Amino acid sequence: MPRVIMRPDNLNERNAEFEQTPLKQPVFLNSVPKCGTHLIRNIMRMFVPVEQQYHEIFIQRPFLARHGPVAFSTEKPMLSWGHLLFYDDSSIAVRNVRQIVLVRDPYDWVLARARFFLSENFDGSVGHLKNGGIETEDLLNLMILGIHNKAPNLEETFRHNACAWMGTAAHLIRYEDIITNLKRLETPEAEAWFMSLFAACGIYPPPSDWRERVRIGADRKQSSTARENLDGAHPNLPDALPETQKRLVDYAAPGLRRLLGYTV
Repeated sequence: MPRVIMRPDNLNERNAEFEQTPLKQPVFLNSVPKCGTHLIRNIMRMFVPVEQQYHEIFIQRPFLARHGPVAFSTEKPMLSWGHLLFYDDSSIAVRNVRQIVLVRDPYDWVLARARFFLSENFDGSVGHLKNGGIETEDLLNLMILGIHNKAPNLEETFRHNACAWMGTAAHLIRYEDIITNLKRLETPEAEAWFMSLFAACGIYPPPSDWRERVRIGADRKQSSTARENLDGAHPNLPDALPETQKRLVDYAAPGLRRLLGYTV
């Protein structure tokens, strides 16, 4: 398994500044990799007692048999997070768990994945691509179409991590909606959006100081994988996906952006 190098944060200490109500049901924050996992994780960590947070590992299918019984226990509910593919065993494992599934616009996902793969925070099998070893457009195409025996393609990643969970009890949210509502946190629209999230997590009604907790958890300085906190990221990646690569995304995963609500 690839290794992710993470900086420590102080959110466990910040958590102690607030009165915490114990979880009554296990909550699992599932996400497509590079869709804002740390952002939603850090926000929700401010609403759950630290002793009910499963920090042992990011839950993934290879670790499910060992960690699932504890992370998803109904007797001792925990808040956990990870990238859990939809399969028969994973579906059974989360049947009594409140599950959030986080996605991101595939166009932006390609760029986020490329930045992460080329950073020093990712220790995988792609070291030969770092330090200017590949042209930008070639790199983006690899993010879309995959690297044989090293990294799955975009369609496969979204199919197993997100699309297959749709229509189940999982609650789908979009990274862009988190960002939009963080920017307008004082508005009724943001309150309605976050109330929906808290209800899906079984944290309802939320504490009256929920906005302050959200701001602390969403602080980008607390995230190892926020763009500005990545070490050695590729300097030549564009801010927006080029038009040719957008068409390549649509070719590689036709209908995906529409399914996820990014186009009408």
